[in-house]
Amino acid sequence: MSGRFVRSSKYRHVFGRSTRKEQCYDNLRVSKNAWDTNLVKVNPKYLSVNWESGGGGAFAVVPLEERGKLPERIPLFRGHTAVVLDTDWNPFNDDLIASCSDDGKIFLWRVPDNFTLHPDVEPDDIQDVSPVGKLSGHPRKVGHVLFNPAAENILASASGDFTVKIWDIEAGAPKLTLNIGDVVQSQSWSANGSLLVTTSRDKKLRVWDVRQERPAQETQGHSGAKNSRAVWLGEHDRVATTGFSKMSDRQLALWDIRAPREPINGFKVLDSISGVCMPFWDDGTQCLYLAGRGDGNIRYFEYENDKFEYLSEYKSGDPQRGIAFMPKRGVNMHENEVVRAYKTVNDTYIEPISFIVPRRSEMFQDDIYPPSIGLKPAMGPSEWFAGKEAIPPKISLASLYDGAGLKEVTGVQDAPTSTMGAPAPKPAEPERKPEPVKKAAEPAPAATPTYRAPPPSMKDQGASMAAMVNKFADDEEKEADDSSSFEEVSKPVERPSVTVSSAKERVVESRPSPSASQPTPTSASSTPTAPVASPASTASIPTDAVQREMQAIRELIAEQTKTIASQAEQVHNLTNEIESLKAKLG
Repeated sequence: MSGRFVRSSKYRHVFGRSTRKEQCYDNLRVSKNAWDTNLVKVNPKYLSVNWESGGGGAFAVVPLEERGKLPERIPLFRGHTAVVLDTDWNPFNDDLIASCSDDGKIFLWRVPDNFTLHPDVEPDDIQDVSPVGKLSGHPRKVGHVLFNPAAENILASASGDFTVKIWDIEAGAPKLTLNIGDVVQSQSWSANGSLLVTTSRDKKLRVWDVRQERPAQETQGHSGAKNSRAVWLGEHDRVATTGFSKMSDRQLALWDIRAPREPINGFKVLDSISGVCMPFWDDGTQCLYLAGRGDGNIRYFEYENDKFEYLSEYKSGDPQRGIAFMPKRGVNMHENEVVRAYKTVNDTYIEPISFIVPRRSEMFQDDIYPPSIGLKPAMGPSEWFAGKEAIPPKISLASLYDGAGLKEVTGVQDAPTSTMGAPAPKPAEPERKPEPVKKAAEPAPAATPTYRAPPPSMKDQGASMAAMVNKFADDEEKEADDSSSFEEVSKPVERPSVTVSSAKERVVESRPSPSASQPTPTSASSTPTAPVASPASTASIPTDAVQREMQAIRELIAEQTKTIASQAEQVHNLTNEIESLKAKLG
């Protein structure tokens, strides 16, 4: 019985595929700094890695096509005077990247044209890359940088001075400051770039109205002492957080940003592993990926009906300290790859992990590749600071699949990130009144020969009623056979009203319309000497027909009522059986 109630999902069989060592990015020196960041970031062209180096801080940029073992000496992005803590790629320009450091500085970098880790020069002549811009304003170390996903050249930086500054990198100055009050552990933008969610060491979850420089919502987050992470669920008004309980169990929580006093359905315990869970949201599949810091597992859930439905888990014996997820426009759609992650292994190499939907078709799978955000921002910095809210235009992934390049399918969407508006109500069914049936019993004027032609016989009407009942009975059997969930059994509830209304319409149609005043040739010839019927006699025929029709309708309703009662009893029994199975598995 349990197989009948398996939840339907096209991502149920998604599996993670590892990469052979020779196809990984080997001979790296990943930073061993203990600051809690992801260590690596990726876009469709490059991979950035926080580098373990002496004499200041640096990070490396690796072109994705240069796999295998890297040279001992490679060009680094060097300029910080202390260790680099975080980097972030500009979402609208794959050659621009921002970095932050323990020295309190934020640097902006541009990847040189034709950049390679195998330059045709002597190792001692390899030149490091210098920054193209510097942002100064934090007196203490800067631990996180994150570009706005909707507005161009807007950057958020979280510092040890307990603030988050919002930068206009074109102007090179901070325009807004959010006073957090404690060390920020993670931050995530909403899809339209107007709100920012933060978690901090004081165990508070805050949703910031950034341009007002104040928290729109603030609530108690995970109660454990270890770090907590937050990620915005795309265009939904939901935020997912990972953290720890007081007993150091790893937890997952889903929050409604409109009323975040308590998480939806409470805190869900994942396991008792001590490493921080790094969450990543994939908007195309509506799936949440959780990668454990210090273990090799990546589990993934599908978001549906305000719940995270567990799908599966990628397990590996090689633990990761850092991980990055590729933007959707960079995945391999010819292999039905929906997500690609890049994880660090032993601080020496980075391994790509492909999450694939197993399908045999070699055609473009449009159901798993909806339109995705491209390279065009929704607005400029000045528009954003002026208060504009919009989601960037989306591109067709089918055009990328066909090699036609980026092709927009939607313009800038002037809509909020969240689904704050209630869904539009369904149009109400027009109420069907029995008055037309009553009118059939009214006597017609005696002066007009309207009723000289006999009405349709009861035999003909009974045949049409039987055909109608058979049609709906067949549909019920089909629904019962094809249903995969007991929730669909309630559909026949709507059918009696349809059947009754159809029958009533047929009764109304059985009355000859006033416009049909001329008798047909057949009726005229068959009764050439018949006297004109009196009003009473002419009314008796349709009255009798209506009564018989109504009796047939009542019998049909009684039959349908019995069917509904029987199906309701089946639903009740199935529900009890499910509850008992849950209790046994419990």
